[in-house]
Amino acid sequence: MSWQQRLQQGLAQRRAVDGWRQRRVIDQQSTRTLQSGGRRYLHFSSNDYLGLTRHPAVIAGWQQGAALAGAGAGASGHVTGYHQQHADLEAQLADWLGYDRALLFISGFAANQAVIHLLGEKNDRILADKLSHASLLDAASHSPAQLRRFSHNDPENLALRLASPCEGETLVVTEGIFSMDGDSAPLAAVAQQTQQAHGWLLVDDAHGIGVVGDQGRGSCWQQGVKPELLVVTFGKAFGVSGAALLCDADTADYFLQFSRHLIYSTAMPAAQAVALQAALKVIQQGDALRQQLQHNIQHFRCGAASLPWQLMNSTSAIQPLLVGENSDAMALSTRLAEAGCWVSAIRPPTVPPGTARLRITLTAAHRPEDIDVLLEALHDAAG
Repeated sequence: MSWQQRLQQGLAQRRAVDGWRQRRVIDQQSTRTLQSGGRRYLHFSSNDYLGLTRHPAVIAGWQQGAALAGAGAGASGHVTGYHQQHADLEAQLADWLGYDRALLFISGFAANQAVIHLLGEKNDRILADKLSHASLLDAASHSPAQLRRFSHNDPENLALRLASPCEGETLVVTEGIFSMDGDSAPLAAVAQQTQQAHGWLLVDDAHGIGVVGDQGRGSCWQQGVKPELLVVTFGKAFGVSGAALLCDADTADYFLQFSRHLIYSTAMPAAQAVALQAALKVIQQGDALRQQLQHNIQHFRCGAASLPWQLMNSTSAIQPLLVGENSDAMALSTRLAEAGCWVSAIRPPTVPPGTARLRITLTAAHRPEDIDVLLEALHDAAG
């Protein structure tokens, strides 16, 4: 089979199962609304949970940082790309979350890949929650370490996995809040099992940081857990992009010496680091935003309780509505779009076959009447 035939076969198979993905050009958007093709929609697919993407202080940070340091970093952080703005942000993050050090990465995907790529060796094992993000599972599957998955949010199943002998080291991998189901990991129990096995715990808290915990410190802080490796990302509640690894001093130094993802990547722009410092200040003082988000979540869940589709057990900003078949999920998404609500349908391979869903995300920027419009459209579609 030629390259061209292979590509054509893959594309045909994707179309045949109603799994075809396409990008839509967005003309303009805020956290609450977007415009595409000349039409305005209420926006229920954003991870900008606190509405910081267009916050005046964050935008001003970008502008001030760009005026001071330019539009790009110009090099790897190991050459000339590490600016004072980066160092200041790392120090602020480490102090805020109670770690020795923080290291900045260009994305959460890159941070997760970097951690697993660097640490896993031949005789080691990686035990990952089966619903961990693709960035974690992909890295683990390509690691020389042995990958085993434990049942989702099941510390007892993790304990069974940990009971098996291992010649090397053990890395347990999970998330704070899971991106497709919206549920929270039992981090205290997972951490306890990991400690008893003398392993290290890696938590990706992309969807918890900024949203839960005192001052928005995230899922680990909320549950009284301090994993050896904590990844926080800035494309969700921070409203920007990028990520950071929180760890102790020796681990940070080891990454700076040996992590190819850090050594060979251009650093994030210093202007971005300034914008993230501004976002961090808003988050630290953002109790009112977090309270508004919780009100919106409760409003939606109360109104959606009688829908015929399964509303998954989530108290987070991610409210998945399990539909089942790909075609049905796409049809429901289209029906909502006709009613002026932008809600993405999530299909395999992102989620398991037969569990296609609408991934509804709520934000502090939504108004009660926005949620009422969405609920009305869902009930009309159900009728």
